[in-house]
Amino acid sequence: MLKTVKIFLLFSLVLLSVVSHAAVRPVPSVPVVSAKSYILQDFASGHVIAEFNAEQRLPPASITKLMTAYIVSNELSSGNITLEDEVLISEKAWRMVGSRSFIEVDTKVSVGVLLRGMIIQSGNDAAVALAEHVAGSEETFSQMMNQYAQQLGMFDTNYQNATGLPGKEHYTTAKDIAILSTAVIRDFPDHYAWYAEKKFTYNNITQQNRNKLLWRDKSVDGLKTGHTQEAGYCLAASSERQGTRLISVVLGTDSENARAAETQKLFSYGFRFFETHVLYGADQEVTTSKVWKGLTSKVSLGLEKPLAVTVPRGSYKKLVATTNVNLPFIAPILIGQVLGNVEIHLHGKLVATSSLVALEAIEKGSWWRRLIDTLLMMFWV
Repeated sequence: MLKTVKIFLLFSLVLLSVVSHAAVRPVPSVPVVSAKSYILQDFASGHVIAEFNAEQRLPPASITKLMTAYIVSNELSSGNITLEDEVLISEKAWRMVGSRSFIEVDTKVSVGVLLRGMIIQSGNDAAVALAEHVAGSEETFSQMMNQYAQQLGMFDTNYQNATGLPGKEHYTTAKDIAILSTAVIRDFPDHYAWYAEKKFTYNNITQQNRNKLLWRDKSVDGLKTGHTQEAGYCLAASSERQGTRLISVVLGTDSENARAAETQKLFSYGFRFFETHVLYGADQEVTTSKVWKGLTSKVSLGLEKPLAVTVPRGSYKKLVATTNVNLPFIAPILIGQVLGNVEIHLHGKLVATSSLVALEAIEKGSWWRRLIDTLLMMFWV
């Protein structure tokens, strides 16, 4: 049997009746963005606010280094390497063309220095040195990159190198870059501060971060630029204002100024016309339900992960939560067992959903409790 229960979120019915007659603020169309492809989405909810050709496969240039950095951060977190590890610089790394950190062949450079040189200076030499340190060769590291891409759900991405230099089968999409950007911020928050650094000095050479928005907008704190003749000027960026974080990816613009300006358009649009709220936290009780034949008669239901929604500004108090639970619940019940779902509606339209799970384990009751409940269920269920 499927039981449906309506719950109004965090505000009273009286307040709802007052505001429901207020004029709804209109949301205009997305401004014209001069890029081959773009996406704007909320970090917490994953809601896509705006997109254009977001699943078109395109060369990502040095935005590739987001995956290189992600893997290195994972190796650091796993204890396989440390920031103090000394990396012997190979001739291949030293000879890399394009943007460089100016590391010297046969010298030793720490992982920490190489990582910052790759993120801030976009050093191709640093990227190859890190790839060789982690996997033995850049070719093997590229296999790791593709394996991680699949794990993250980046199904339209294929890497051939750690740098983003052109390759016939080296491509990704704006959508996949947004997935990766989210993972970089979510999975390794202690490393994310590097992406906001405006300059870095190595070998007596100081280079500035190519992300112009770090100077123009204090709310922007990452992520990575990219440019090749084939890819055009690209930028994956993130901005946080008043507790809401948005991620933007623009691919194939005409200049450094253009990629910054088009990204700024998207951020301005997103923050001005949309808002994000976390409705439920992880392991927060959403509702309780009757349990039959158990040591206890009730079970708490909640979510394994926080549930956030992104809606047009002014719409939050019109959200309605509906819980759907598969009754009856009969012990034993395992912690984390899926027992239903919660749906969030706005004006009758589904905007978010998440599974409801048991927040506690319920063991079988005594033989007497099971017998009584068996008889009661004949009349009440």
